[in-house]
Amino acid sequence: MKKIGVIYGMENTFPSALVERINNKKLPDVTAEHIRIGAVKMAEPSGYKVIVDRISHDIDFYRAYLKNAVLTGTFVINNPFWWSADDKFFNYSLASKIGVAVPKTVVLPHKMHPPGTSVQSMRNLAFPLNWDEVFDYIGFPAFLKPFSGGGWKHVFKVNSRDEFFEAYDQTGMLCMTLQSAVEFTDYFRCYVVGQEKVRVMKYDPKQPHHLRYVRDEDPSAHHLYQRVVKDCVTLCRALGYDFNTVEFAVQDGIPYAIDFLNPAPDADVHSVGEANFEWVVENVAQLAIEKARSEEQPRTEYRWNSFLNGAREHAAMAVR
Repeated sequence: MKKIGVIYGMENTFPSALVERINNKKLPDVTAEHIRIGAVKMAEPSGYKVIVDRISHDIDFYRAYLKNAVLTGTFVINNPFWWSADDKFFNYSLASKIGVAVPKTVVLPHKMHPPGTSVQSMRNLAFPLNWDEVFDYIGFPAFLKPFSGGGWKHVFKVNSRDEFFEAYDQTGMLCMTLQSAVEFTDYFRCYVVGQEKVRVMKYDPKQPHHLRYVRDEDPSAHHLYQRVVKDCVTLCRALGYDFNTVEFAVQDGIPYAIDFLNPAPDADVHSVGEANFEWVVENVAQLAIEKARSEEQPRTEYRWNSFLNGAREHAAMAVR
């Protein structure tokens, strides 16, 4: 019997629904369960053919467990080696290289020294920074946000130099990016499963969290629908993500990719709605079953030059 495990934190609806959906299919060779983890012995197999990860982005112990699981032959959704190496600034740079529209973005030095560093640690830093060059490139309004973060935490919209410096002074030891604001007329949030299946959802980030998904419109009728789907697949194949959300803000007919580093994307029924929830539970279940039954072995050789070459190959295939 091939086992699929689910590892999760505070969320309630998706993990249970996923385990139930897989088991309700009554497959003779596949079963799913909630994982229980104690101390982890190095290089010891996990016992799972597939693990669906919903929490290791927050818990280092779980991430170590999952890397060990990959090393010993488990397929993890999403691969902890890939997303751990990512940050949002790198994602924007990659997107710009593979033909996906993204807003102009710069990464900035920490406002305060990171722990254990001093002025001497910053001897390679140009000081003072050429702020005029930064502002001329980005323009206003702009968003100041962590180079790798989520949940709209520590995000500031700034409309002038004065507002920027006021916000920057509050960022402490965080590494931040400054990004041109997209004054959007439409906004989409898209599930991408298995680097090929895409669920495009109308979304309004200006609303309270439980009202952000627009449930009375059919996004497939939008004239940008096919481009959004294509860009979703291009990004997730280039990044190697099997379960991700990609967000687009549309300005002047151009869908700009705003956020696409979501190794455990929101899948709570109370926020995404019943129809979207049903789609994501079924498609993640199908992906996990497919991987459980596959005879293909996960890669255990993680050399970054191979990863980068693979990303380029995936991107080239997706754009053709």
